[in-house]
Amino acid sequence: MLEVKNLVKKYSAIRAVDDVSFKLKKGETTAYLGPNGAGKTTTLKMMACLLEPTQGHIFYNGTDIRKDPIEYKKHIGYIPENSQIYPHLSASEYLTLVGRLRHIPEIELQTKIKEMMRLLDLSVEMDFSISSYSKGMIQKVLIASSLLHDPDILLFDEPLTGLDVITSRFIKDLLNLLAKEGKTIIYSSHVLEVVEKICSRIIILHEGRIVADDSEDNLRKLMKAPSLESIFSKLTVTEDTRAKAREMMDIISYKTTE
Repeated sequence: MLEVKNLVKKYSAIRAVDDVSFKLKKGETTAYLGPNGAGKTTTLKMMACLLEPTQGHIFYNGTDIRKDPIEYKKHIGYIPENSQIYPHLSASEYLTLVGRLRHIPEIELQTKIKEMMRLLDLSVEMDFSISSYSKGMIQKVLIASSLLHDPDILLFDEPLTGLDVITSRFIKDLLNLLAKEGKTIIYSSHVLEVVEKICSRIIILHEGRIVADDSEDNLRKLMKAPSLESIFSKLTVTEDTRAKAREMMDIISYKTTE
């Protein structure tokens, strides 16, 4: 089990994450939602040991991850919101590097790379330089790298960015199977239609604080809202977007009288 307890991340006087607590269970896919700047990516980076919390703790199976971060990282697969990947390497070379750093036996590693690239439709391009890849192709490589070592915990930050419809459907089906296998998955995204299909639990963050944590069905009943989008809007939208849209239309159609 993964537990986030009273987590705080401050940048000067700004609290990007403000006293956030939740527990993630095996076999559960949890959506981590919020507007831009709500603190989602910051939370996931702390959970991935890429950022040090200002306050609070993260526990894996009851042990603070800071006691042995190297051991903890063996159990996580992480897809960042913004891909940072060596452009001069090919997908095959990059995944080989990642697999060797994770001490995956060579025969097992090369078999996994070949088969993952086949299933992600990158067999032909796997030996091309990553600098020649599209955003979607890079995202496929990142997905493969996060799963190579068969991690227990998946930290996914906008994992479907740049992917075509068929690959997105494949990844959604894969996530459902991974959850059934007992993986712990936290999934951050702005695409609420995908969240509704794959996530059994919804956590909504607003201005660094959790404003909702429940199943979608329970949230709908409690808030008398017909959809996840309605729930999200009620909890996080503080401005009249329709009025704002009308103002934008006025600007778009503005013409001088000269």
